[in-house]
Amino acid sequence: MSAKHEIFAIKRVSFSRADVQAIEGYVNEIILLRKFEGNPHIVQLFDAEINKERGLLHMVMEFGETDLASVLKRSGNQPLGMNTIRLYWEQMLRAVQTIHEERVVHADLKPANYLLVKGSLKLIDFGIAKAIGNDTTNIHRENQIGTVNYMSPEAIKETNADNGKRLMKLGRASDIWSLGIILYQMCYGHTPFSKLALFKKLASIPDPSFVIPYPPYMAGCLQVGTDRDPNNDTNSKYPDGTDKVPVPLDLLRVMRICLQRDPAKRMTIPELLVDPLLCPISLDQALPSAMSQMLTLLKRNPQVLDQWDVSESQNESVLASLVRTLHQQEQNR
Repeated sequence: MSAKHEIFAIKRVSFSRADVQAIEGYVNEIILLRKFEGNPHIVQLFDAEINKERGLLHMVMEFGETDLASVLKRSGNQPLGMNTIRLYWEQMLRAVQTIHEERVVHADLKPANYLLVKGSLKLIDFGIAKAIGNDTTNIHRENQIGTVNYMSPEAIKETNADNGKRLMKLGRASDIWSLGIILYQMCYGHTPFSKLALFKKLASIPDPSFVIPYPPYMAGCLQVGTDRDPNNDTNSKYPDGTDKVPVPLDLLRVMRICLQRDPAKRMTIPELLVDPLLCPISLDQALPSAMSQMLTLLKRNPQVLDQWDVSESQNESVLASLVRTLHQQEQNR
């Protein structure tokens, strides 16, 4: 604690048993944290000291009350709520936008690497992050890195380089996949591959034939002592008696597009930040008056939307997606 009664976190690392790669990771983290000094979306490093005689590294850092992994763990199988999901999602995107603009790929995005500091999520742990060369769009790594549940398909696939070493090519889109997995977890209470054994998981993540499930309802209470998935029930309530919460269509759409196995098909951070999930568009202002009249007619005759098989409460989300599509088509003419 400082003289101003500020609380800091001290990260203490022993080099005595660390290999060269681990030491390089710690040095890399210090370099990148210095690079993002003063940025509100990145955890702050105030000081760092290496004691060569004792083989110790001390880092004085910004203190966080908890991390997103702990928040999700405490919530259990309860849905966070859309307001909370939107808030956290935007903060996560802003943090990754910061490093992507500096041509840095984090490569290990997961809930534990988002620290909650005075109510805001900040990105931490840059030990395996790496900068993209000015003349390339990807980084190359000799080893698999990251946490398996959040690793992108391209992070798992390995390619043979000309020099015989096994290398992986990772671009910004790899971070988008990891963000999509976190969004999925905030919605459903678990990651899409969490129930698979390790080798099955490593095979399924890059396999297009493995279909990622998108249940129609958000996470709900499970009865104690059971492993029954409430999303598979046909009842309108969770086992604890509370009403099931449908997954908003905009949330479903964003999860699906972030979890495309082809990196080129995933949305970028700038696109995600202006997506209707975070920025609901005005139905009255998005299109000319003629289109607004058409939408008014659709509102008065909701049976037209029956083909989407959605509840009345979701009609606005369907219309918003429709308006956005039509608006983009009109702009492209």
